[in-house]
Amino acid sequence: MRTRGGVALALLLASCSNAIVPGGIEPGAPAPARGPETTADAARWPSAAKPLDPITAPAAPATAVSAATAGVIAGPAIASLPVDSAAATRALAAFRTSCPSLQKRNDVTGLTRGSDWAKPCADAQRATDARTFFVTSFEAVQIADGRAFATGYYEPEIRGARTRQRGYETPVYAKPADLVDVDMGLFASDLAGRKFRGRVEDGAFVPYHDRTRIEEGVLAGKGLELAWAADPIELFFLQVQGSGRLRLPDGSVMRIGYASQNGQPYTGIGKLMRDRGLLQPGQASMQGIMAYLRANPAEGQAIMRENKSYVFFRELTGPGPLGAMGLPVTPRATVAADPRFVPLGAPVFLSMDRPDANGIWVAQDTGGAIKGANRFDTFWGAGDEARATAGGMSARGTAFLLVPRGTLARLRGGQPTP
Repeated sequence: MRTRGGVALALLLASCSNAIVPGGIEPGAPAPARGPETTADAARWPSAAKPLDPITAPAAPATAVSAATAGVIAGPAIASLPVDSAAATRALAAFRTSCPSLQKRNDVTGLTRGSDWAKPCADAQRATDARTFFVTSFEAVQIADGRAFATGYYEPEIRGARTRQRGYETPVYAKPADLVDVDMGLFASDLAGRKFRGRVEDGAFVPYHDRTRIEEGVLAGKGLELAWAADPIELFFLQVQGSGRLRLPDGSVMRIGYASQNGQPYTGIGKLMRDRGLLQPGQASMQGIMAYLRANPAEGQAIMRENKSYVFFRELTGPGPLGAMGLPVTPRATVAADPRFVPLGAPVFLSMDRPDANGIWVAQDTGGAIKGANRFDTFWGAGDEARATAGGMSARGTAFLLVPRGTLARLRGGQPTP
């Protein structure tokens, strides 16, 4: 899960993060008003676009636990979709990266098998034209009513230091040794798939320390300090994203990624603040939330602590950041999705009311707030532009999942695909 891999970062505005943690505004909420922000730290609000209409179909039933149970129908011919060549080229590169894992994963959507991806993956290695590859190797399907909601996430960069020093006094913790994951399926078959995270105290399994206890120093002095951040608010948001960069005093960069989480429930402070009337029109973005927290430090700290979830990190020395597949995610090509409804590694086509969200993406990540059919979180990379785009991303429109040719016919018992 943007664990690793999104306020207008969904996680901050959602009511509910192991990948970069994606975020956004929760489905059903009104899109944030376009605000008067004019600073370099402002969210980006591009011009509107008209999305393609979905094919008429029922919404996913509340009981749906997979794409197959949500309802799958044939989508339009991929050749008829407005596939941007640059977006297709980025998506092809991301798809190639995902292929080895894609063919080995157990697809819980009920749509594909690992062997189904062998031919598209082989074709991808030989492809010289990205658009032609997607047109000839895939067919589009629509999950339930196809009505999509997309937010954005990015790889933040904040000021940090490897050792505690003046101006760098907020610890960035590594995963504690006493943080334990328990698979309940080992104890009762009806609990298969359910996991709890906590610690053992006096012979009993109890919840792990929450954010308040950790920030008050319960882990201090145990050798878990991976680094030290200059700004606790920036570190809070980096935890929401799940990975990021620390710009060290000498100008070098230390990259950190998700190692674990304390098992406590996630509370989206953006929704909390909006419900309390603390966010005015134009403030419903990551940037607007940060501005309020800075202007009201005591109240801001209390608000952040209402999110009991706390993320632990590890230093990344290879390529990254890494998504839920354990692979590097690709700016403007990776999207986080719910793996129950989109096979991890599969391409999706988004047609949204924001032009920058449109095109082919590859589902290489997951996120704590990215749940349900047609819910996506787009990854924008690092830097000011990525921050501005992700911070204001709230797009609605239509989604089509791209699956290997012949998938729908197989699901229908061998009947030809319409």
